[in-house]
Amino acid sequence: MLNSVSLTFPDGSVRDYDAAMTGAGLAESISKSLAKKAVAYAIDGTVRDLSDPLGKSGKVEIITRDDARALELIRHDTAHVLAEAVQELWPGTQVTIGPVIENGFYYDFARNEPFTPDDFPVIEKKMREIIARNKPFTKEVWSRDKAKKVFADKGERYKLELIDAIPEDQDLKIYAQGDWFDLCRGPHMASTGQIGSAFKLMKVAGAYWRGDSNNPMLTRIYGTAWADQAQLEAYQTMLEEAEKRDHRKLGREMDLFHFQEEGPGVVFWHAKGWKMFQNLVNYMRRRLDEQGYQEVNAPQVLDKSLWETSGHWGWYRDAMFKVTVAGDDTDDDRVFALKPMNCPGHVQIFKHGLKSYRDLPVKLAEFGNVHRYEPSGALHGLMRVRGFTQDDAHIFCTEEQLASECLRINDLILSTYADFGFDEISVKLSTRPDKRVGTDEAWDHAEAIMGSVLETIRTRSGNRIKTSINPGEGAFYGPKFEYVLKDAIGREWQCGTTQVDFNLPERFGAFYIGSDSEKKQPVMVHRAICGSMERFLGILIENYSGHFPLWFAPLQVVVATITSEADGYATEVVAKLKAAGLLAEADLRNEKINYKVREHSLAKVPVILVCGKREAEEQTVNIRRLGSRDQESLGLTEAIAQLTEEAITPDRRRKRAA
Repeated sequence: MLNSVSLTFPDGSVRDYDAAMTGAGLAESISKSLAKKAVAYAIDGTVRDLSDPLGKSGKVEIITRDDARALELIRHDTAHVLAEAVQELWPGTQVTIGPVIENGFYYDFARNEPFTPDDFPVIEKKMREIIARNKPFTKEVWSRDKAKKVFADKGERYKLELIDAIPEDQDLKIYAQGDWFDLCRGPHMASTGQIGSAFKLMKVAGAYWRGDSNNPMLTRIYGTAWADQAQLEAYQTMLEEAEKRDHRKLGREMDLFHFQEEGPGVVFWHAKGWKMFQNLVNYMRRRLDEQGYQEVNAPQVLDKSLWETSGHWGWYRDAMFKVTVAGDDTDDDRVFALKPMNCPGHVQIFKHGLKSYRDLPVKLAEFGNVHRYEPSGALHGLMRVRGFTQDDAHIFCTEEQLASECLRINDLILSTYADFGFDEISVKLSTRPDKRVGTDEAWDHAEAIMGSVLETIRTRSGNRIKTSINPGEGAFYGPKFEYVLKDAIGREWQCGTTQVDFNLPERFGAFYIGSDSEKKQPVMVHRAICGSMERFLGILIENYSGHFPLWFAPLQVVVATITSEADGYATEVVAKLKAAGLLAEADLRNEKINYKVREHSLAKVPVILVCGKREAEEQTVNIRRLGSRDQESLGLTEAIAQLTEEAITPDRRRKRAA
């Protein structure tokens, strides 16, 4: 072959092919059955259309519909079919953008009358018709002049803006499925028929063109698509379960917190919610104390100059809340900012006083209240707020101590998650991004250490902890670990981080005196376990569906009376429960006991002790536990001992066992 390429297959075999051969031709040359199942192919990990010529040597893979990578193609193709269906049904509607997102896709449309969910059945019916036509996806590269003329003739003014935004050195690709076509980067599967029928339109929302409130409002239709019906049904079941577990709904039912317009993005904690928040903080304080952390507190408001030195003013200024103070004296006119993070303040605390290598590592922790401006449309209960408490810490250590400190952080994070019932954890190492500070040598060194630590994490867990690499996803100042936990219904949440920082110690001139009596720059490690305490509590509420273990519940026991004759005894029981360290209340209302039990069950109280005249006479209680129909009668002393034992926190239980 005059123009051949060398392809390496997954089994390690190497073969030569004509560079002009397409992916479809390659699949056909291997086997006809593979060609029928193929939806795309990849060279060196880059997914391509089957119609694309090979063009280069590399590692090749044929992608079939059951490959995990095919799911993004299914969703991308379904978005195109949605757009075609809408324009067939409502001619004159303009299509804008339609990307793949987590668990699905969306498409934004410009139409005088917004779409509603009532339109979904007719749209889905038309989509199924288009899929059944099984038209091939074909690709052409157009000149900008041709593309602009064609889309202008169609009245697609939004496409003209998109064309202008594409860099001149990039091809302008047009994908067609039959007579309908769209501007798209690709890739796509071979035909619409490969999409299948496991899709569903989910909701509509308003969306400004390009996210700018000065631009026209569009209608966004969200959808989901899966490889088969079983996956779609499993996803719908998960959504139904997630709706039941919604922390905002449970927060109202349990009287934990609320939000209101006068404080957008900040939490109004009620007494029970604040108790739970403090339970979490106190638990974390004990864990940090075991590990030798020093808890500190840096100022909430700092002069702009500090944020300029740290680099945050340049990188994150638009997300910072600014405070301008105008005094009587013009010299007092200064610009301040509410802190978006704790790290610059911790560097100032580290710098205060001379540090020796013998003092390292220095571990500074803070439950610091920080503020970041989040767009109003992004706010979501406790999960996405503008004011939150960050449980981060900063370890100042030597290079020789870096690996061991990262492992200690890892052990603390994993044991914390285990205490809250999370046992499916993955750790991802995010490496150097294109825009970064620090030398390549420093990055090489840090990534080598972090890579070694990652391997130790994997092997020490017996491969129970899943590990992976996220190329290019590190912070601008250093590589980082991201800890992702899976909740009770299979959702993943990224919470903990461990980040190596080359930037702040150098910018602020932080140093310690080495064994050679010379100044040396410490390695700074940023570490968070919960991340945002508010968000972590939201995750816990949804993970437990409000059914908290006794040790973490904001109200552990309610003592409810059957008759007023037991009021005195119930009051005595509550007093003894509180004396034993339990969070208890009495319900002495003149209501039927079934009403009381139902109400406290809806409020997710873990234990209800029912007391009547007989219990008062016998000094017993009738125990009812949340989620169980069973009842147990115990003597008061035995019941208190049992509940007190159950309410011991996991960290204290470990310490007692040791």
